[in-house]
Amino acid sequence: MQPQTLAANFMRSEDALSLQPEPGLQREILASLPNLMVVRHHMRSGYVGAVHAHPQAQAVYVVSGRLRVTIAEQQIEAGPGDSFVVAGGVSHAATALTDAVLIDVFTPERQDYRPRNEP
Repeated sequence: MQPQTLAANFMRSEDALSLQPEPGLQREILASLPNLMVVRHHMRSGYVGAVHAHPQAQAVYVVSGRLRVTIAEQQIEAGPGDSFVVAGGVSHAATALTDAVLIDVFTPERQDYRPRNEP
């Protein structure tokens, strides 16, 4: 593996790749490496994410807003400053009770978050 330079891994917020994968959800891909990815999600109040699972472990930090989170059939409510971790392969979903901003960290990187035409 080649050493990574700081310039290759530093991401200014205004340069982040911004996507809207579904109504009510905006995704900004921030810094990443093949084994780690940082993503900012903006959820509109009322957004209901589908129950899903992925092989990546996921750490979530709630920057603002409130969510109802279901992890393996257990429900929690999370607000600003709260965080939680979902192990790879565990089903989970989130509902935005208010407009919310989250920072998600995945390991390894979520290739499915990248546009198909991006290397």
